[in-house]
Amino acid sequence: MQLQSVPVYLSEMAPAKIRGALNIGFQVAITIGILVANFVNYGTAEIKGGWGWRVSLALAGVPALFMTIGSIFLPDTPNSIIERGHHEEAKRMLQKIRGTEIVDAEFEDLIAASEAAKKVQQPWRNMFLPRYRPQLVICSLIPFFQQITGINVIMFYAPVLFKTLGFGDKASLMSAAITGVVIVVGTFVSVATVDKFGRKALFIEGGVQMIICQVSARHH
Repeated sequence: MQLQSVPVYLSEMAPAKIRGALNIGFQVAITIGILVANFVNYGTAEIKGGWGWRVSLALAGVPALFMTIGSIFLPDTPNSIIERGHHEEAKRMLQKIRGTEIVDAEFEDLIAASEAAKKVQQPWRNMFLPRYRPQLVICSLIPFFQQITGINVIMFYAPVLFKTLGFGDKASLMSAAITGVVIVVGTFVSVATVDKFGRKALFIEGGVQMIICQVSARHH
């Protein structure tokens, strides 16, 4: 749920000039969180008496608690307030998050976008019209093929996967942590190069890497 809602929230709250940076920061935070979780698992594995996994699971509740409590205090986005018809409240919120009273141009753009969206008839049916087919195919097949490569198995079950390959308990946990380090490094490389080479180039380069790795793994 967070993976879908947070980027939308950030995009609606952030100024346009830093919107991309904040969304990239969100992805960086995810990969760092995975890395920290891997090292926590490695450390708690040393706890005897069958308490290691319990401590690890309990510690996972700490950031979840922070997120739950923090979300209570998050303000609603101007876009969402406009959708509910409270224009004056939306303008006050926009002024608050922008730190200036001069938001008329952006506010009018938000209202115009909201009005345009309301005029769309049968949006689900329109989505399947021929002129929208390329966008529909791309946004459907990219995540589908990303998942079917098995990346979730690596992300969530790396220690179990490494144990099936013959690694010991500690070695499998450390291997999962090393995988987390690689993911973090890859994310920072993407952050550093996306503006220079563009998203399409990184997308193609990442696809080539995945093909090579999948074929190599198959032959081994």
